[in-house]
Amino acid sequence: MKGTIVILAAGQGTRMKSDLPKVLHRIAGKPMLRHVIDTARDLAPERIVVVHGHEGAKVREAITDEDLLWVEQAEQLGTGHAVGQALDALIGETTLVLYGDVPLITPLTLERLLVKLEQADLCVLTAELEDPTGYGRILRQGEALTRIVEEKDATDEEREIREINSGIMAFRTELLRECIRDLDNDNAQGEFYLTDCVAIARDAGHRVTAVKAEDAIEIQGVNDRVQLAALERAWQLRKATELMKAGVTLRDPGRVDIRGALFFGRDCEIDVGCVVEGDVVLGDRVYIGPNCVLRDCTLEDDTRVEANSVIEQSRVGRGCRIGPFARLRPGTRLDSGARVGNFVEIKNSHIGSGSKVNHLSYIGDTEMGEAVNIGAGTITCNYDGANKHRTVIGDRAFIGSDTQLVAPVTVGSDATIGAGSTITRDAPAGELTLSRAKQTTITGWQRPKKEGR
Repeated sequence: MKGTIVILAAGQGTRMKSDLPKVLHRIAGKPMLRHVIDTARDLAPERIVVVHGHEGAKVREAITDEDLLWVEQAEQLGTGHAVGQALDALIGETTLVLYGDVPLITPLTLERLLVKLEQADLCVLTAELEDPTGYGRILRQGEALTRIVEEKDATDEEREIREINSGIMAFRTELLRECIRDLDNDNAQGEFYLTDCVAIARDAGHRVTAVKAEDAIEIQGVNDRVQLAALERAWQLRKATELMKAGVTLRDPGRVDIRGALFFGRDCEIDVGCVVEGDVVLGDRVYIGPNCVLRDCTLEDDTRVEANSVIEQSRVGRGCRIGPFARLRPGTRLDSGARVGNFVEIKNSHIGSGSKVNHLSYIGDTEMGEAVNIGAGTITCNYDGANKHRTVIGDRAFIGSDTQLVAPVTVGSDATIGAGSTITRDAPAGELTLSRAKQTTITGWQRPKKEGR
């Protein structure tokens, strides 16, 4: 695109009832403003200008892109006034106006708008709504667009019109400068409406046209948390549809949340209630059971994750089995064929090929070899209250149930640790090591009883 994209992001959003600026409320894990900026970048403009106002410092702290040009609207006097603050920042022959609280607009629709502008001087994006309440109405003479009337200024007859103004407009930049100069605030709101540019342009003999959005959800804005939730579900259904068309099986597209980027191989399956955050990579034939959370992780071919498991900043090799109710914390790496079972937590550890941690265990800061078996209830005591320490477990070691490995400690290859042991010193390879108190039976001992019984 040869020109500038102006994103209006100065609104207070009082109906959100929040200390967070409206444009920073999230859709699919990203601030709404971030969605709009990303879409603007897809059009490759010469410049992106963001008009900020209410809590502008918070907005700029959250969106730190160095190439954005920020302009302040100190007083919120309407959309025309907001665009007017950006006039000195405009470059190029075309200006496209977007909104920071309209996050579902697509590059394809905006490209259609810009193509239409090639035969006009001003082009408005419109939509047809079953219920147009709250939106400015499009007035036409035949097919010609004559003006846009805001609902508060509309007659009863005009309010019956279902074609509405999205607010998104593309201008010849010089025409935009002329229109902003001629705006007034003689209306019910006492504001400078950007929409009045339509009538100003037509009266001056300029060509004004419109493009209708094929899907009205693209132009929906957010004014309260009900609308925020509605757009969240719309975005998620759009993403779910993309995934299914690309070959991913979703057991219920209405019950999956993609809050990042999902990369996948062939024949992957995701059950209900799953959440994907950050960058997640699935190899071929990966199965994700219900109610799992995947965050910035890679799962290689033929891995299976059972229900209610959480995997974060971890790498999982081929053919692994995880869960149910397992948690892989940051820094975890499972080699091929490893198994992590129910109620097991792994943190900052490397689990070798074919090793098993199947039940009720915690493994932290550990280097584990191949074909190791970890019994139920085993923990590595890696934290001394001030520092973390490493545990090393050699190939084919067998760790009995209810064992505590007090780091720093090394268990040699083929070693066996007896159940119930607390290991504080290195256990040699190929030997049985255990730590137990002598079992004693006290003959004739009586269990205490409550008085009166």
